Amino acid sequence: MLDKKKIKLGIAPIGWTNDDMPDLGGENTFEQCVSEMALAGFKGTELGNKYPTKVNTLRRALNLRKLKIANSWFSAYLLEKPFYEVEAEFHKKCKFLKAMGAKVIGVSEQSRSIQGKPLPIFGAKPVMSEDEWAKFIDGLDHLGEIARDWYGISLTYHHHMGTVVQTEAEIDRMMENTDPGTVSLLFDTGHLAYCGEDYMRVLRKYVSRIKHVHLKDIRPAVIAEVKQKGLSFLEGVRMGTFTVPGDGAIDFAPVFDVIGASDYTGWLLVEAEQDPAVANPLEYAIKARKYIKQTAKI
Repeated sequence: MLDKKKIKLGIAPIGWTNDDMPDLGGENTFEQCVSEMALAGFKGTELGNKYPTKVNTLRRALNLRKLKIANSWFSAYLLEKPFYEVEAEFHKKCKFLKAMGAKVIGVSEQSRSIQGKPLPIFGAKPVMSEDEWAKFIDGLDHLGEIARDWYGISLTYHHHMGTVVQTEAEIDRMMENTDPGTVSLLFDTGHLAYCGEDYMRVLRKYVSRIKHVHLKDIRPAVIAEVKQKGLSFLEGVRMGTFTVPGDGAIDFAPVFDVIGASDYTGWLLVEAEQDPAVANPLEYAIKARKYIKQTAKI
């Protein structure tokens, strides 16, 4: 059972407008997006490409709808760029998030990532060398220190398909070698299920270091086709790889049970990128909210 005093529910704007493929939901405005989030019963959101970049403008729009900013994606290039460049961009994002009242930032290493490239998502992912692992771990710890010490924000690492940290083994190595005081995990059901990993085992293993959760469901038939045809990550998204909780193959009841039995305090955030022309964003947001209420009693 989830505790309403500890858990907040949010939804990402990627179901309305897609940052990686702007033509998906290009017609949907920021105002429509956040209004429908509130209408569906959610209390928070993550930043999106159509969101106002001025704190006061964004805060006013969200306050009208009683929404909060929960998190934001941050693309790190610790393997490809000088650290001072990554650090400067990280400060900007953390400063904005702090002004918006967010408590976490979701970092993903994008060096050599294939998630946005026309390459097969199965078989072409980048793998770090020993030297790169050392550079990555050191940089991640430093970013975590900045987030914590300068802004009172927790760095949560977002494992992701097509990147250098995708598999359970890669998550294990990252978690074992980073400082628990500076690096936490952003747990994403969909990305682990997509690549065939045991998401429940990962959840149980790291629940004490998880500080943000993405609730993402999958359609196995679509994933099988992506794998068979050697398609890219974005081609899979267009075909419907992902969907909201309650509409795919993942049973979220055990996920909610483990989180509810832990000390987790923070956001559970629905994140399911689909083609809005096929999967009406408001309809699917309502579907997800109903499923969570029925399954998690929250």
